[in-house]
Amino acid sequence: MKEADELLFRGDVVQACEKYYKAAEEAIKILSYKNSIKTILKVNQIGHWNSKLYFDYIDELEKIYPDIRTLWISAWILHVEGFHEGRLTKENVLILKNDIKRLVRLI
Repeated sequence: MKEADELLFRGDVVQACEKYYKAAEEAIKILSYKNSIKTILKVNQIGHWNSKLYFDYIDELEKIYPDIRTLWISAWILHVEGFHEGRLTKENVLILKNDIKRLVRLI
């Protein structure tokens, strides 16, 4: 998060978006392991995480953390619209990063 904040402050919106998204990914991984989510077996089967698995885990984690889907969607927007497409402004990111901070605090 700190690196993302620094990148955003310097005006590197694209890289800041990806760092915020990576923080969100790590938060989902930690919450999944922490809560013994059964679908974690899928990661072990295929040997890595992918987008579908993150969304699958959100379905399960939502039973424990009711707001997690909204927080994850903000991360996904940062990843797709901010990093891949480069369509987000610094102002957009300043708003969305608050959801990433909330997601990380769930850990």
